[in-house]
Amino acid sequence: MRSDHLRQAGIGCALLAAVLTALVLARWRPLLAYDDQVVRDLHSHAVAHPGVTHTMRILSDWVWDPWTMRALAVVACVLLWRRGRRERALRVAVATLVAAAVQQGLKALVGRERPVLPDPVDSAHFAAYPSGHAMTATVVCGLLLWLLPRRTPRWAVRAAWAAAVVSVLGVGFTRVYLGVHWPSDVLGGWLLGVALVALVIAVPGPRRGCACPGRSPVSPRAGGPAR
Repeated sequence: MRSDHLRQAGIGCALLAAVLTALVLARWRPLLAYDDQVVRDLHSHAVAHPGVTHTMRILSDWVWDPWTMRALAVVACVLLWRRGRRERALRVAVATLVAAAVQQGLKALVGRERPVLPDPVDSAHFAAYPSGHAMTATVVCGLLLWLLPRRTPRWAVRAAWAAAVVSVLGVGFTRVYLGVHWPSDVLGGWLLGVALVALVIAVPGPRRGCACPGRSPVSPRAGGPAR
């Protein structure tokens, strides 16, 4: 049942992301107007508060940068592999690579321009939609939560969830605050990230203790008849 719910959630987020992508491609005016208003309001605050802007740049460009998140995923993969949990290590690795491929592919396909402001406080390259920072943080944080051992203390689980939520929401806010993304870019990254994590987790893993085809589930003794 849990896998079914995750699969449904993943498909639902993927459909919502598809609708949002279509609206961006169609340049739907209400969406563009909302994006523009939010960016300009936040940019006015960023220009007037250089100290806050500097902090946002540190968080966005270093703490929550996609390469920082990918490094965390690599560390998780190495630890899982060394502990013999290779199937999960492969899932994390594949999901991280797929996230990078999807976001870059959509950026090239949509080709959305980033905000153009008269006095920018930060810069970014390539197309805007979807936000790679938002999608990568969502995927990596979601997978790390999935990897928490079942015996993890409740306080540690809560702390991990709090850190993940702050990271995912925080990186999205910093990208819009710094004027390098539209709000819908960030929303698209979040939806795609949740969809990917849900679908990766929902995929059933290999069953343990099942008999191999054509053989008895009980290994025969050496030299004895098979039962």
